Amino acid sequence: MSGSVISRPVLAGGMPNLTVAVIAPPGYAKDLGKKGTASDITLYDIRRDDATVSFIEPTKYPERLAPLFYTCSLADVALVVVEEIDAQFGESALMLDVLGVRRGYIILKNYIPLEKVAPLIKGTVLESYQFVEEDFAALRETFLDMAEKTKQTPGSKNGSVPIDHFFNVKGVGTVVLGHVARGEIHRHDELPVLPSKGVALVRSIQKHDDDFVSANEGDRVGLALKGIDAEELDRGFVLSNDDEMKCESRIMGQASLVRFWPSPLKEGMVVHLGHWMQFIPARVVAVDNGTDWRKPRLELVLEKEMVHPPLSRAVLCYLDGGKLRVVGGVDVP
Repeated sequence: MSGSVISRPVLAGGMPNLTVAVIAPPGYAKDLGKKGTASDITLYDIRRDDATVSFIEPTKYPERLAPLFYTCSLADVALVVVEEIDAQFGESALMLDVLGVRRGYIILKNYIPLEKVAPLIKGTVLESYQFVEEDFAALRETFLDMAEKTKQTPGSKNGSVPIDHFFNVKGVGTVVLGHVARGEIHRHDELPVLPSKGVALVRSIQKHDDDFVSANEGDRVGLALKGIDAEELDRGFVLSNDDEMKCESRIMGQASLVRFWPSPLKEGMVVHLGHWMQFIPARVVAVDNGTDWRKPRLELVLEKEMVHPPLSRAVLCYLDGGKLRVVGGVDVP
């Protein structure tokens, strides 16, 4: 977004967008799209007619687990580039599996045979991924074709946008970047800023540098806001006028641990709970293992409120887990 954001023609039509998690060496996506926003995750974009593709890389991974979570959480599709069979590959595969990213492609490099990878991804979402050659032009066309086939249907009048970046723009004011996670948002909507008590007016909506009057679920958006300063925001805050949205700091839910997790969870453990663009420390205060410790019922007290719709799925992580930090998933009522 730039200072000219409110002077361009405003479009009413849709612009189908596909978001691709690129799990690969740093900077790999530079050969797939034009570089955009860069922080602990880096975005690249391509466009053909009205179809757009957003590629996201977890720039600060594996030093930090959160960027891998953010990248996979946003993804419709994954592109996994395997240069060696290591803990990083395994952890990435488990993150994609827990988040249910069911569409994807795998590129094998350094003469790694398919037979070596197949047993490791058996039983995960990666088992259904297609193995392809490294051909950047062909990959761009494949993802653009997928984007064109993405059906955009009008969402509910209530929309939700988790914020992944936010800043002040001279001549515009507060600008946030994010994806429409649910429903539909419109220019001039007044959206509560959760979990804060603030309310923001949507002055304008941009999708890939064009102005629109609305945005649907799946769209990558830049929003110019009125009524709230960038200093009042944080990554993970959610702009939402959905009455069903919850803000909770104590959560009870059914968990399922990944098959490689070595031991039962215990009271007092400090874990992280990931949902949308939130990655929040939480303490395990109660564990009911029932007949299977890999499917415990957990009670968690979070460091701050987590914003989520009813019947959500969150990722459970343990940052002191060494080479395996992805614990599993939690169904949140």
